[in-house]
Amino acid sequence: MNIKNIFFTSLTALFLFSSAFAQENNEALLKQISKGFSNVAKSATPAVVYIESQGVEKTQEISTRKTPSENPFDYFNDDFFNRFFGFPFEKKQPKSSETVRGSGFLISKDGFIVTNNHVVENANKVNVTLQNGDKVVATVIGSDPKTDLAVIKIEGNDYPFLPFGDSDQLEVGDWAIAIGNPFGLQTSLTVGVVSAKGRSQLHIADFEDFIQTDAAINPGNSGGPLLNVEGEVIGVNTAIVSGSGGYMGIGFAIPSNMVKQIVGQLINDGEVTRGFLGVTLQPIDADLATFYKLKKPQGALVTDVVKGSPADLGGLKQEDIIIGYNGFTVENLSGFRNHVSLMQPGSKLKLRVVRDGKEIELSMNIIQQPSDKAAPAHTNIPSQKLGIQVQELTPELSQKLGFVDVQGVVITQVTPGSPAAASAIKPGSLIMAVNRQKISNLAEFSTAIHEAAKEGKVVLMIRQGDAIRIVALRF
Repeated sequence: MNIKNIFFTSLTALFLFSSAFAQENNEALLKQISKGFSNVAKSATPAVVYIESQGVEKTQEISTRKTPSENPFDYFNDDFFNRFFGFPFEKKQPKSSETVRGSGFLISKDGFIVTNNHVVENANKVNVTLQNGDKVVATVIGSDPKTDLAVIKIEGNDYPFLPFGDSDQLEVGDWAIAIGNPFGLQTSLTVGVVSAKGRSQLHIADFEDFIQTDAAINPGNSGGPLLNVEGEVIGVNTAIVSGSGGYMGIGFAIPSNMVKQIVGQLINDGEVTRGFLGVTLQPIDADLATFYKLKKPQGALVTDVVKGSPADLGGLKQEDIIIGYNGFTVENLSGFRNHVSLMQPGSKLKLRVVRDGKEIELSMNIIQQPSDKAAPAHTNIPSQKLGIQVQELTPELSQKLGFVDVQGVVITQVTPGSPAAASAIKPGSLIMAVNRQKISNLAEFSTAIHEAAKEGKVVLMIRQGDAIRIVALRF
């Protein structure tokens, strides 16, 4: 045998040996991963519970199929399903007694359970089924509709429970494990990854900072835990996105660090106390970043300041751009807003602000957010009462929207059901005058709209496309 043949024979043997070795290692790795998931299932499943809330009065609009045939999923009567599956909205007659089904998980050995607010909201009776089949009645300790979280409690001791992990340490691509009771099938486990973080503006809850995951979440998973590979709770499963009524790979969970703060207050006080700053904000886009000479489109633009609020007393002004707070950078509005809301009254908030191209620092003391029943100060902002949000008309926006040689402020958002919406006012329209007084910027608009609010009504000159309309609205 010549040298060439010996070489190729040796190379072939080495390749076959390496392939066999690699295959053996791959099999060992797969077995190790599989064992990791099964260990999480064994340790976590006993702490996950099935919840049935009876006598729930359904008075809000919920989504149903507008077809002659019966929705096959109506049998499950799951509020999670009805709220987030994207069916066309249709009024549904209130029911005196309806059962809502969902999931929850024990967080202490003495029977405290975390779930979603919409699973137990307005229930006459809450039944909990443990993993061993025992059925017990739970008491609602407290709930927070603004984050869609609730705490209930069952009597007893020495229950298995789940520890919380640190959701701030999550990375996109990390493993995510969901356990719950989809379609009433108790203690089902699915596996996926964290596909995104910091999801907001989904209109699921008032305070949003969701973890997005592709771990399969279905009707009935609502309120169940999202876990990491250590078996720690990194989120509470809350909603999915689907146009068909089935799992489509996008689910949302409330991050554990937010859950811990809310749950702690619900257990100790039965309610949640939030911090209040007293401003209306909007995000900085590329056009606004150019207009205000910012290095990049990042920060929160102050469009209005409530008189007498911490923001007002602390020197924050309209058109200030908040770029940092308490050592953090304002990456998005939701993160900043959530941080302020979770601050305790009396806490000090330090802001880094850009004003007229210069960076300054401001300090203010956070107060307690007024309750909804007490007509919170931020709803007294006249433009919000009308149901509109506005921003400066930049040169870039003028070009995009076709507003040439005109002045005013651009409507960026119209609240459904508001006076503005009822008058067919659309986002992208330009407010040129308030009560026959021409306006050219946010400051002039704010002054004019506050004056008009004293009379309880206002007349706006609005340009929508090429047409100009005069619209009378009441506050």
